[in-house]
Amino acid sequence: TLPADAGIEYQVTAAETATRQADILCTCTTSPTPVFRGDWLKPGVHINAIGAYQPTTREIDDETVQRARIFMEIRESVMAEAGDLLIPLRAGIISESEIVADLPALTSGAAPGRTANDEITLFKSTGHALEDLTAAKMAFKLAVT
Repeated sequence: TLPADAGIEYQVTAAETATRQADILCTCTTSPTPVFRGDWLKPGVHINAIGAYQPTTREIDDETVQRARIFMEIRESVMAEAGDLLIPLRAGIISESEIVADLPALTSGAAPGRTANDEITLFKSTGHALEDLTAAKMAFKLAVT
């Protein structure tokens, strides 16, 4: 349970309400179909799409992908298995050039991240162990210092 003064509200009764109010959305399901609608997104929301990991499944709908500035984890893996992007790419909803950058380019500064406060951003992940290892290393370093 979070302390009362944490400033985080976490109880909702409907997906639409939660989506319309969220500053950050994380999709972490095994749903084969989108779990919210793109027209529910408010300006400035950031989406971490980490659940769908097969070329034929998706948690994110076409409108979300069209409205968002798109970033991805590792290009090779996302382009091989992430239905959230592969399905709209194959349908011609978006083009590969609309994917701004992968995580190495983003974190190295080779590509800019968010460029405006009202911009909708989408990060598509397929789950690389390298990120888990990096997070564990940082946590360990903080714990022993």
